[in-house]
Amino acid sequence: MPHPESVPQIALALIVGLATLILATAAHAETPWEAAHPRREQVLDRAGNLQRRIVEQRNTGELSPARAHALWLQVQSVRQQQQAIARINGGGITAEQQSALNQEEDLISRRIGQ
Repeated sequence: MPHPESVPQIALALIVGLATLILATAAHAETPWEAAHPRREQVLDRAGNLQRRIVEQRNTGELSPARAHALWLQVQSVRQQQQAIARINGGGITAEQQSALNQEEDLISRRIGQ
């Protein structure tokens, strides 16, 4: 059992921990654009992850500069396709279009891993 004098310290530590958790959650909150375009956000998040993997593998020597550049161009193509589709559809993409873009990203992901 905690010493009676340490109870305020424990309470303070809990309050600080809770405040930190709340601030961390708020920092990861969706932007209004992300909330309005969840399919586009998901495609773009995956593209960002692919690009990070390309850079990481390029930096560690797992990918040659030429291969990394070719993969980077493929990711950029997915980003541009997503943007062009959204422009035609009034700002959004359908589930089918998202699925097609995801399939392209899956192919790129497998190529990064080779």
